[in-house]
Amino acid sequence: MDILTIGLEKTAQLLPLTLELLKGLVVSAEIFFLTLIFALPLGLLVALGRMSGSVILRNIFRAYISIMRGTPLMLQLFVWFFGPYYLFNIKLNELSFCGIEYRFSAVIIGFSLNYAAYFAEIYRGGIESIAKGQYEAAYVLGYTRWQTFIRIILPQVIKRIIPPVTNEVITLVKDTSLAFSLSVLEMFTVAKEISSASSSMLPFVIAGIFYYIFNILVAGGMAVIEKKLNYYR
Repeated sequence: MDILTIGLEKTAQLLPLTLELLKGLVVSAEIFFLTLIFALPLGLLVALGRMSGSVILRNIFRAYISIMRGTPLMLQLFVWFFGPYYLFNIKLNELSFCGIEYRFSAVIIGFSLNYAAYFAEIYRGGIESIAKGQYEAAYVLGYTRWQTFIRIILPQVIKRIIPPVTNEVITLVKDTSLAFSLSVLEMFTVAKEISSASSSMLPFVIAGIFYYIFNILVAGGMAVIEKKLNYYR
């Protein structure tokens, strides 16, 4: 058997494996983007609540952040998935909507609420880093409180928080693998199933390469955003 034949056989074996992992990668990407869509704005609301002048409101959001950051994400996923049944005796199939299984919805809810807490603290740090003189100058110029925040403070905050947000976003890429705990067929789950069936480490190697490429693309995208915001120096 010549080298060319061996190479063709290896390629024939790798192709279906790669295609299956790519299907899992699509699910991982869905979890990633949906989490960002919900967690980024929610994190800002939580940050503003955490900085509220109301002691009660401030402590509520402080407790929320403490719980989300102080307990494992996997545990939170279990709570969101099994909670409706054990607490309210609601059958999980009754929570499915438009063909979307509740287990996938539970993953998005769990990830979004967890990452919103981390983003909230990043936002809070960025907002508090802005000199108070800027608020005073905006007041003298006739800006309202919300105009000051939206037009003056928020653009500067976004520029300052890009590096820590990038770190969290990169972590999110890897954390999507935790969806396996609810049997969501994302890339890590697919790799684990194929590896168990074939008694091979190759699926994990290919999955690791895909995760790495995904992270490179995310880091590159965040670098482009940071470069575009350089005029806020």
